[in-house]
Amino acid sequence: MIKGIITPSITVFNKDRTIDYKGNERHINYLIDSGVNGILFLGSIGEFFAMGMDEKKDFISFALETVAGRVPVLIGTGGTVIGEVIELSQYAVEKGAHGVAVITPYFFQFNQETLYNYYKMIAENVEGNIYLYNFPDRTGVNMPVELIYQLARDFDNIKGIKDTMDSISNTREIITQVKEGLPEKDFVVYAGFDEYFLPNLLAGGDGLIGGLSNVVPALFAELYQAYVGGDFNTIARNSKKIGILMEIYKVSQPFFPAIKQAAALMGTGIEAVCKEPIKALNNNQIGRIKEIIRRAESVL
Repeated sequence: MIKGIITPSITVFNKDRTIDYKGNERHINYLIDSGVNGILFLGSIGEFFAMGMDEKKDFISFALETVAGRVPVLIGTGGTVIGEVIELSQYAVEKGAHGVAVITPYFFQFNQETLYNYYKMIAENVEGNIYLYNFPDRTGVNMPVELIYQLARDFDNIKGIKDTMDSISNTREIITQVKEGLPEKDFVVYAGFDEYFLPNLLAGGDGLIGGLSNVVPALFAELYQAYVGGDFNTIARNSKKIGILMEIYKVSQPFFPAIKQAAALMGTGIEAVCKEPIKALNNNQIGRIKEIIRRAESVL
Protein backbone atom coordinates (compact mmCIF):
# COMPACT_ATOMS: atom_id res chain seq x y z
CA MET A 1 0.00 0.00 0.00
CA ILE A 2 1.33 3.43 -0.98
CA LYS A 3 0.29 6.35 1.21
CA GLY A 4 1.03 10.03 0.70
CA ILE A 5 2.02 11.75 -2.51
CA ILE A 6 2.32 9.81 -5.77
CA THR A 7 3.48 11.94 -8.69
CA PRO A 8 1.84 11.24 -12.07
CA SER A 9 5.06 12.03 -13.88
CA ILE A 10 5.31 14.05 -17.05
CA THR A 11 7.10 12.31 -19.92
CA VAL A 12 10.04 14.38 -21.13
CA PHE A 13 10.49 14.56 -24.90
CA ASN A 14 13.21 15.92 -27.14
CA LYS A 15 12.39 18.68 -29.61
CA ASP A 16 11.75 16.03 -32.26
CA ARG A 17 9.22 14.46 -29.83
CA THR A 18 11.22 11.31 -29.22
CA ILE A 19 11.69 10.26 -25.59
CA ASP A 20 14.42 12.24 -23.83
CA TYR A 21 15.87 9.56 -21.58
CA LYS A 22 18.41 11.85 -19.91
CA GLY A 23 15.75 14.47 -19.24
CA ASN A 24 13.41 11.86 -17.80
CA GLU A 25 16.21 10.56 -15.59
CA ARG A 26 16.79 14.06 -14.19
CA HIS A 27 13.08 14.54 -13.57
CA ILE A 28 12.71 11.15 -11.87
CA ASN A 29 15.65 11.88 -9.58
CA TYR A 30 14.20 15.33 -8.82
CA LEU A 31 10.94 13.73 -7.67
CA ILE A 32 12.58 11.03 -5.56
CA ASP A 33 15.13 13.39 -4.01
CA SER A 34 12.25 15.73 -3.08
CA GLY A 35 10.57 13.01 -1.04
CA VAL A 36 7.57 11.76 -3.04
CA ASN A 37 6.15 8.44 -1.88
CA GLY A 38 5.65 6.91 -5.33
CA ILE A 39 5.55 7.69 -9.07
CA LEU A 40 2.91 6.93 -11.69
CA PHE A 41 4.23 6.81 -15.25
CA LEU A 42 2.11 7.03 -18.42
CA GLY A 43 -0.86 8.68 -16.77
CA SER A 44 -2.85 11.50 -18.35
CA ILE A 45 -0.07 14.04 -17.75
CA GLY A 46 2.38 11.43 -19.04
CA GLU A 47 0.64 11.59 -22.46
CA PHE A 48 -0.02 7.85 -22.66
CA PHE A 49 -2.71 8.48 -25.27
CA ALA A 50 -0.15 9.78 -27.80
CA MET A 51 2.36 6.93 -27.47
CA GLY A 52 2.49 3.59 -29.29
CA MET A 53 2.84 0.19 -27.66
CA ASP A 54 6.56 -0.26 -28.39
CA GLU A 55 7.33 3.26 -27.20
CA LYS A 56 5.43 2.62 -23.98
CA LYS A 57 7.23 -0.65 -23.33
CA ASP A 58 10.62 0.94 -23.88
CA PHE A 59 9.73 3.74 -21.50
CA ILE A 60 8.36 1.38 -18.84
CA SER A 61 11.60 -0.60 -18.84
CA PHE A 62 13.65 2.58 -18.64
CA ALA A 63 11.53 4.11 -15.86
CA LEU A 64 11.69 1.03 -13.65
CA GLU A 65 15.44 0.67 -14.17
CA THR A 66 15.94 4.35 -13.33
CA VAL A 67 13.77 4.31 -10.20
CA ALA A 68 15.56 1.10 -9.17
CA GLY A 69 13.24 0.36 -6.27
CA ARG A 70 13.74 3.68 -4.50
CA VAL A 71 9.97 4.30 -4.48
CA PRO A 72 7.00 2.19 -5.61
CA VAL A 73 6.04 2.61 -9.27
CA LEU A 74 2.61 2.49 -10.89
CA ILE A 75 2.15 2.35 -14.67
CA GLY A 76 -0.84 3.72 -16.56
CA THR A 77 -1.97 1.02 -18.99
CA GLY A 78 -5.52 2.04 -19.89
CA GLY A 79 -6.92 2.09 -23.41
CA THR A 80 -9.80 1.02 -25.60
CA VAL A 81 -8.29 -2.25 -26.90
CA ILE A 82 -8.58 -4.62 -23.98
CA GLY A 83 -6.01 -7.07 -25.34
CA GLU A 84 -3.43 -4.29 -25.45
CA VAL A 85 -4.34 -3.16 -21.93
CA ILE A 86 -3.79 -6.69 -20.63
CA GLU A 87 -0.54 -7.08 -22.59
CA LEU A 88 0.90 -3.78 -21.37
CA SER A 89 -0.27 -4.37 -17.79
CA GLN A 90 1.34 -7.79 -17.62
CA TYR A 91 4.52 -6.39 -19.16
CA ALA A 92 4.69 -3.64 -16.51
CA VAL A 93 4.14 -6.08 -13.66
CA GLU A 94 6.77 -8.49 -14.99
CA LYS A 95 9.25 -5.62 -15.22
CA GLY A 96 8.75 -4.89 -11.54
CA ALA A 97 5.97 -2.29 -11.28
CA HIS A 98 4.08 -2.22 -7.98
CA GLY A 99 0.87 -2.12 -9.99
CA VAL A 100 -1.01 -0.66 -12.96
CA ALA A 101 -3.58 2.13 -13.14
CA VAL A 102 -6.34 1.46 -15.67
CA ILE A 103 -8.58 4.32 -16.73
CA THR A 104 -12.16 3.56 -17.76
CA PRO A 105 -12.47 2.98 -21.52
CA TYR A 106 -13.41 6.10 -23.44
CA PHE A 107 -15.36 7.12 -26.58
CA PHE A 108 -18.46 5.09 -25.70
CA GLN A 109 -20.09 5.69 -22.34
CA PHE A 110 -20.34 2.08 -21.22
CA ASN A 111 -22.95 1.09 -18.66
CA GLN A 112 -22.14 -0.48 -15.30
CA GLU A 113 -22.38 -4.06 -16.55
CA THR A 114 -19.97 -3.44 -19.44
CA LEU A 115 -17.50 -1.60 -17.22
CA TYR A 116 -17.60 -4.50 -14.77
CA ASN A 117 -16.83 -6.95 -17.58
CA TYR A 118 -13.98 -4.73 -18.81
CA TYR A 119 -12.21 -4.74 -15.45
CA LYS A 120 -13.13 -8.39 -14.83
CA MET A 121 -11.24 -9.45 -17.94
CA ILE A 122 -8.22 -7.39 -16.94
CA ALA A 123 -8.22 -8.61 -13.34
CA GLU A 124 -8.45 -12.25 -14.42
CA ASN A 125 -5.62 -11.92 -16.93
CA VAL A 126 -3.09 -9.71 -15.12
CA GLU A 127 -0.98 -11.23 -12.35
CA GLY A 128 -0.45 -8.04 -10.41
CA ASN A 129 -2.03 -5.13 -8.55
CA ILE A 130 -4.66 -3.12 -10.43
CA TYR A 131 -5.80 0.39 -9.55
CA LEU A 132 -8.99 1.81 -11.03
CA TYR A 133 -8.75 5.27 -12.57
CA ASN A 134 -11.90 7.39 -12.64
CA PHE A 135 -11.61 10.59 -14.72
CA PRO A 136 -15.07 11.39 -16.15
CA ASP A 137 -14.01 14.76 -17.58
CA ARG A 138 -11.80 12.84 -20.03
CA THR A 139 -13.73 9.60 -20.52
CA GLY A 140 -17.33 10.79 -20.38
CA VAL A 141 -18.29 8.21 -17.76
CA ASN A 142 -18.21 8.25 -13.97
CA MET A 143 -17.73 4.93 -12.21
CA PRO A 144 -20.65 4.39 -9.80
CA VAL A 145 -19.64 3.66 -6.23
CA GLU A 146 -21.63 0.41 -6.41
CA LEU A 147 -19.44 -0.74 -9.32
CA ILE A 148 -16.24 0.14 -7.49
CA TYR A 149 -17.46 -1.83 -4.48
CA GLN A 150 -18.32 -4.87 -6.60
CA LEU A 151 -14.92 -4.89 -8.32
CA ALA A 152 -13.00 -4.44 -5.06
CA ARG A 153 -15.07 -7.21 -3.43
CA ASP A 154 -14.81 -9.69 -6.29
CA PHE A 155 -11.14 -9.38 -7.31
CA ASP A 156 -8.26 -9.62 -4.86
CA ASN A 157 -5.85 -7.84 -7.20
CA ILE A 158 -8.01 -4.71 -7.57
CA LYS A 159 -6.33 -2.70 -4.84
CA GLY A 160 -7.54 0.89 -5.07
CA ILE A 161 -8.66 3.85 -7.15
CA LYS A 162 -7.55 7.27 -8.30
CA ASP A 163 -10.68 9.41 -8.26
CA THR A 164 -10.15 12.48 -10.43
CA MET A 165 -13.40 14.23 -9.66
CA ASP A 166 -13.64 17.93 -8.87
CA SER A 167 -15.63 17.05 -5.77
CA ILE A 168 -14.36 15.64 -2.52
CA SER A 169 -17.89 14.36 -1.90
CA ASN A 170 -17.55 11.68 -4.57
CA THR A 171 -14.18 10.57 -3.22
CA ARG A 172 -15.51 10.59 0.33
CA GLU A 173 -18.38 8.33 -0.73
CA ILE A 174 -15.87 5.84 -2.17
CA ILE A 175 -13.90 5.96 1.09
CA THR A 176 -17.04 5.38 3.16
CA GLN A 177 -18.70 2.67 1.06
CA VAL A 178 -15.72 0.81 -0.40
CA LYS A 179 -12.64 1.40 1.75
CA GLU A 180 -14.56 1.28 5.03
CA GLY A 181 -17.14 -1.15 3.66
CA LEU A 182 -14.42 -3.74 2.95
CA PRO A 183 -12.13 -3.35 5.98
CA GLU A 184 -10.38 -6.65 5.30
CA LYS A 185 -9.40 -5.46 1.81
CA ASP A 186 -6.99 -2.55 2.48
CA PHE A 187 -8.47 -0.76 -0.53
CA VAL A 188 -6.70 2.57 -1.12
CA VAL A 189 -8.36 5.75 -2.35
CA TYR A 190 -6.36 8.60 -3.90
CA ALA A 191 -7.59 12.06 -4.86
CA GLY A 192 -6.78 13.21 -8.39
CA PHE A 193 -7.03 16.96 -7.80
CA ASP A 194 -4.09 18.52 -5.94
CA GLU A 195 -6.18 20.76 -3.71
CA TYR A 196 -8.01 17.69 -2.36
CA PHE A 197 -4.85 16.11 -0.94
CA LEU A 198 -5.59 17.21 2.62
CA PRO A 199 -9.39 16.70 2.44
CA ASN A 200 -8.75 13.19 1.13
CA LEU A 201 -6.53 12.37 4.11
CA LEU A 202 -8.96 13.93 6.57
CA ALA A 203 -11.81 11.87 5.10
CA GLY A 204 -9.85 8.66 5.64
CA GLY A 205 -8.25 8.36 2.21
CA ASP A 206 -4.67 7.53 1.40
CA GLY A 207 -3.27 10.55 -0.45
CA LEU A 208 -2.93 12.15 -3.83
CA ILE A 209 -1.93 11.38 -7.39
CA GLY A 210 -1.67 15.02 -8.49
CA GLY A 211 0.10 16.78 -11.35
CA LEU A 212 1.48 19.78 -9.47
CA SER A 213 3.88 17.50 -7.62
CA ASN A 214 5.86 17.47 -10.88
CA VAL A 215 6.53 21.14 -10.22
CA VAL A 216 6.96 21.37 -6.44
CA PRO A 217 7.30 17.80 -5.15
CA ALA A 218 8.99 18.90 -1.92
CA LEU A 219 5.98 21.11 -1.08
CA PHE A 220 3.65 18.11 -1.23
CA ALA A 221 6.07 15.83 0.60
CA GLU A 222 6.36 18.43 3.35
CA LEU A 223 2.58 18.78 3.55
CA TYR A 224 2.17 15.05 3.99
CA GLN A 225 4.81 14.93 6.72
CA ALA A 226 3.14 17.90 8.42
CA TYR A 227 -0.19 16.04 8.34
CA VAL A 228 1.38 12.93 9.85
CA GLY A 229 3.13 15.01 12.52
CA GLY A 230 0.26 17.39 13.29
CA ASP A 231 2.18 20.51 12.21
CA PHE A 232 -0.78 22.79 11.56
CA ASN A 233 1.23 25.88 10.62
CA THR A 234 2.96 24.00 7.79
CA ILE A 235 -0.35 22.44 6.75
CA ALA A 236 -1.96 25.89 6.47
CA ARG A 237 0.98 27.47 4.61
CA ASN A 238 1.47 24.65 2.11
CA SER A 239 -2.25 24.31 1.47
CA LYS A 240 -2.41 28.02 0.62
CA LYS A 241 0.52 27.63 -1.79
CA ILE A 242 -1.19 24.71 -3.49
CA GLY A 243 -4.39 26.74 -3.84
CA ILE A 244 -2.46 29.40 -5.74
CA LEU A 245 -0.60 26.87 -7.89
CA MET A 246 -3.92 25.34 -8.98
CA GLU A 247 -4.24 28.33 -11.33
CA ILE A 248 -1.58 26.73 -13.54
CA TYR A 249 -4.20 24.24 -14.72
CA LYS A 250 -6.15 27.12 -16.30
CA VAL A 251 -3.24 28.45 -18.37
CA SER A 252 -3.68 25.98 -21.23
CA GLN A 253 -6.25 23.61 -22.67
CA PRO A 254 -5.55 20.77 -22.33
CA PHE A 255 -3.85 21.40 -18.99
CA PHE A 256 -0.78 19.17 -19.20
CA PRO A 257 1.37 21.50 -21.37
CA ALA A 258 1.13 24.11 -18.60
CA ILE A 259 2.14 21.56 -15.95
CA LYS A 260 5.06 20.46 -18.11
CA GLN A 261 6.15 24.06 -18.70
CA ALA A 262 5.97 24.78 -14.98
CA ALA A 263 8.11 21.72 -14.28
CA ALA A 264 10.62 22.88 -16.90
CA LEU A 265 10.92 26.22 -15.08
CA MET A 266 12.17 24.46 -11.95
CA GLY A 267 15.72 24.25 -13.27
CA THR A 268 16.13 20.55 -14.02
CA GLY A 269 17.06 21.29 -17.62
CA ILE A 270 14.12 19.57 -19.35
CA GLU A 271 12.24 20.70 -22.44
CA ALA A 272 8.52 21.51 -22.23
CA VAL A 273 7.79 19.57 -25.42
CA CYS A 274 4.51 17.65 -25.84
CA LYS A 275 3.50 15.05 -28.37
CA GLU A 276 1.66 16.09 -31.50
CA PRO A 277 -0.59 17.96 -32.06
CA ILE A 278 0.11 20.04 -28.94
CA LYS A 279 2.20 23.15 -29.59
CA ALA A 280 4.48 25.01 -27.20
CA LEU A 281 3.00 27.66 -24.92
CA ASN A 282 3.39 31.28 -25.96
CA ASN A 283 5.32 33.91 -24.02
CA ASN A 284 2.17 35.26 -22.41
CA GLN A 285 1.24 31.82 -21.06
CA ILE A 286 4.77 31.20 -19.78
CA GLY A 287 4.69 34.61 -18.10
CA ARG A 288 1.43 33.73 -16.36
CA ILE A 289 2.96 30.50 -15.02
CA LYS A 290 5.99 32.36 -13.72
CA GLU A 291 3.73 34.84 -11.95
CA ILE A 292 1.66 32.07 -10.34
CA ILE A 293 4.80 30.35 -9.08
CA ARG A 294 6.15 33.68 -7.77
CA ARG A 295 2.92 34.34 -5.82
CA ALA A 296 2.96 30.84 -4.33
CA GLU A 297 6.60 31.19 -3.29
CA SER A 298 5.83 34.50 -1.56
CA VAL A 299 3.44 32.84 0.93
CA LEU A 300 5.13 32.77 4.33
